[in-house]
Amino acid sequence: METEVYLGLGSNLGDRMDNLTKAVECLSQKVTIGEVSSVYETEPMYYEKQPLFLNAVVSGMTELEPIELLHFIKRIESELGRAPGPRNAPRTIDIDILFYGDRAVNTPELTVPHPALAERAFMLVPLAEIAGDFVHPLSRRTVGELLAEVSGRDGVKTWVD
Repeated sequence: METEVYLGLGSNLGDRMDNLTKAVECLSQKVTIGEVSSVYETEPMYYEKQPLFLNAVVSGMTELEPIELLHFIKRIESELGRAPGPRNAPRTIDIDILFYGDRAVNTPELTVPHPALAERAFMLVPLAEIAGDFVHPLSRRTVGELLAEVSGRDGVKTWVD
């Protein structure tokens, strides 16, 4: 059975736009891509001394179970040049599972919905663009409601090549 997923993409090393494009192409091997948000340029969060990010969100349908999807994503990140490194360090590509249908997953390897989503304007802005009415399965609030309360919205700028 297929499940709707929302995935957050980010890149701040190399050809950032090409990295996002290649990530979507690779994801399409196992995820039927639905909508792709606009691309946004954002300041780094947590570890601030690094290049600006390009971020986007994609929706899609997949038959992969959550942990299988995570492993598939990790392979894509590796294939696109992401090297192991410290958390929040610069990277060619980062792909996060934001939502996996209305399911909650909490294992040592994976937590879904993404636990930091409500504090990340750089994910909420593109997510709200394509799924503003989606209801967070734990907080029972829409993505639009979460976006209205997050700080840093003004730092998320539509990217123009």
